Amino acid sequence: MMLARSLLLTAIVVAPLGAQSPTATPVFANGMAQVVPAFADSSTWIREQLWVETSFDTDGDGKPDRVHVTVTRPRQTAEGLKVAAVYETSPYFAGTANGRQILWDVKQEVGAVPPPRTQFPEAPYREGRTRISESHVRDWVPRGFAVVHSESPGTGYSQGCPTVGGANEALAPKAVIDWINGRAKGYTAPVGGREVRADWATGKVGMTGTSYNGTLPLAAATTGVDGLAAIIPVAPNTSYYHYYRSNGLVRHPGGWLGEDIDSLWDFIASGDPAKRAYCKATYRQGELLAHHDRQTGDWNAFWAGRDYVRQLDSLKAAVLMAHAFNDWNVMPEHSARVVEVLKRRGIPVQQYYHQGGHGGAPPLDMMNKWFSRYLYDVPNGVENDPKAWIVREGVDRLQPTAYADYPNPAAEPVILVPTAGGRTVGGLMSTPAGPQPRETLVDDVALSGGELAALAESPNRLLYATPELREPLHLSGTASITIRVASSKPAANLSVWLVALPWTPGRNAAATEAANVITRGWADPQNASSIERGTPLTPGEFRRLSFTLQPDDQIIPAGKRIALMVMSSDKEFTLWPQAGTELTIDLDATSITIPVVGGVEALRRATAR
Repeated sequence: MMLARSLLLTAIVVAPLGAQSPTATPVFANGMAQVVPAFADSSTWIREQLWVETSFDTDGDGKPDRVHVTVTRPRQTAEGLKVAAVYETSPYFAGTANGRQILWDVKQEVGAVPPPRTQFPEAPYREGRTRISESHVRDWVPRGFAVVHSESPGTGYSQGCPTVGGANEALAPKAVIDWINGRAKGYTAPVGGREVRADWATGKVGMTGTSYNGTLPLAAATTGVDGLAAIIPVAPNTSYYHYYRSNGLVRHPGGWLGEDIDSLWDFIASGDPAKRAYCKATYRQGELLAHHDRQTGDWNAFWAGRDYVRQLDSLKAAVLMAHAFNDWNVMPEHSARVVEVLKRRGIPVQQYYHQGGHGGAPPLDMMNKWFSRYLYDVPNGVENDPKAWIVREGVDRLQPTAYADYPNPAAEPVILVPTAGGRTVGGLMSTPAGPQPRETLVDDVALSGGELAALAESPNRLLYATPELREPLHLSGTASITIRVASSKPAANLSVWLVALPWTPGRNAAATEAANVITRGWADPQNASSIERGTPLTPGEFRRLSFTLQPDDQIIPAGKRIALMVMSSDKEFTLWPQAGTELTIDLDATSITIPVVGGVEALRRATAR
């Protein structure tokens, strides 16, 4: 791995706090925690199961909810050794419902009342479990950390109700961190029980996890809880609106067409069956279904309360953010938008991106340096390392390239404008070529975006491309589009892709997508003036709207053309209205801005004939 130079430490031994002298202590070399043989024998590990009392009562029984926790730690912690904790919390540990049976029917007109969701299969309740999870245990316990797991409220053995982004999802891990620091109580049973103290803990905690499990470290950090020193969120969902909506448009996460926030509730609600009726009525029905507004897709107070970017003022943990540029489930904007705020606040932050799909943690050495620095105060200089690590195309995920930052500081916005011929392939130029006609496409969700991009000609999309690249072109950052559009109906989907042509099939669907799709974006023309309130379209009347596409960092190889594709419905992400809606694009009032490393001059060199 191409890690930056840091202070080389021959051996640092962290002395324990306590009267006894344990047989082993954490050891650090090259700025990282090392495997200590005395810690690595799993047969000697101490394992605990407990319930931590929280500050909330979401299941309506008049008592504070308790969350289920397990701890795995070296036996030396019973001899006076104090260790830091690596902590993961999740709603998934106890199992989930059949996700394919809880989805909405996407066959509906844009802006219409959605057909009711009729299937509500429940997650099973699994009894007899004494361990929550083994994730992270073999990585961190041998290196001198305790590993803590907990189940989210209303899942598994944790009391309370799931809220899918509600306050209790932040307050539950806060309570666990408070318990580690002696500020909250833990018990040997969900009701009553003997009190359990974390007398093995230094008080320093690092959190990590992927997807939902990566969202919750950020949620916990927004509370400003003392002791949470560092987080490594991997592919976190930082805004439920941005997960289920795009610029006023109802949109679904990749691979889960028809998913919405209420169906996610059904997916994770694996807690006490006796509490489920109350939880469903109060949270799934009374909060999620009542306010998520699947008809308009507009932003509202409900979504604002589930946007962590609005809750970062109290965050003080150091953040190593990890994401993939081809993650079409939790899209990369989720990490990029948080990092932007943290940079302004002066929070220690580093970014790791790879070119794969959903998930993918940073290399273990990178995580080790982060946790060693912030959980054990090892002076390894990680705060002075490059601010961005990006895995280049075709390179193993464990071999990132260092950059000064992301977006690449050398990237500059370049404006491109389309020229006539979009039913085949029109032009995409850095300078206008004179007045252009208006061009029209006909919506037909029977064809996917990839199929449309591969066609030499189609009435169902408009396609505009640069000249062929004579040398590679590096894009880094967030593209944006300004488009003037008219619809033949009062409501319509608007989908925009940036692709590399010619469209070339890969060994599988994921490889094909990664090789050809640069970035994507979606919007509702009804929300041209406001994301909070859409207004029906007058057929034939043009509206001008501007919106961003997903962040990216990609080197487009020589021989390719960068192409803007405009269509209406996106078979993989949007609702499926009846075919036939016409969208007309005013080319003279349409442009796309792309972030080019080297700016206009780099594009000119790459496309010079």
